[in-house]
Amino acid sequence: MTPRDAENPEKFRGAAGKPPATILVVDDEPLTCWSIAEVLVERGYHVRKAGDASSALQAIASASPRPDLVLLDVRLPDSNDLAVLSVIHRSFPALPVVLMTAHGSEALSADARRRGAVAVVNKPFEIHALVPMVERVLAEAAS
Repeated sequence: MTPRDAENPEKFRGAAGKPPATILVVDDEPLTCWSIAEVLVERGYHVRKAGDASSALQAIASASPRPDLVLLDVRLPDSNDLAVLSVIHRSFPALPVVLMTAHGSEALSADARRRGAVAVVNKPFEIHALVPMVERVLAEAAS
């Protein structure tokens, strides 16, 4: 949301009068975080960003409201591959996590799903193609 949009939060309220969903984007590549956030904000979502696992976990635990969805990069400077996914799933089992990776494989996807990821997206991906997946995951989580 832009500062102007923050002045008019009704613009982004859904049909049921709910505030926009909050999405936490976790990636150590600032340009990736920025690009994803820009597209999601344009679609009316509230977006928070984190560049490492500890910042992401802190943002999830202390944020009010808690994120409705986490887009999580696999390789972060302070995390051992899927370890942070496991921590998120253990601590917040209802929080959907979509894993993003430039190092995808069938084995990684299977392991990620076992650890709680609702989807795995291989990088590079078309940023705008991410939006339908985000909408689907949020709709499934709400039902």
